Amino acid sequence: MTELEQALLSLEERYESRCLRCGKCCGRDTDPCVHLKKGEDGRYFCEIYERRFGWHSTVSGKRFRCVSIREVKRDGYLPPDCGYR
Repeated sequence: MTELEQALLSLEERYESRCLRCGKCCGRDTDPCVHLKKGEDGRYFCEIYERRFGWHSTVSGKRFRCVSIREVKRDGYLPPDCGYR
């Protein structure tokens, strides 16, 4: 692995570590994504995380496009207690 690849991986890991795994940005309290699951530890996770971007459905069948947290943050849809704020 090159130095650049290592630096990018480290940056990604630091960014990912900010997530509190609350599930709010995935609709936990309203109409959640069908891929949002609750772990045994009570925290939430996406069952298709590595391939999450693109079109998916909510539990009620509404279609939405899953985007990066950077896009969500840019558009201002993060809950007040989100670790990415």
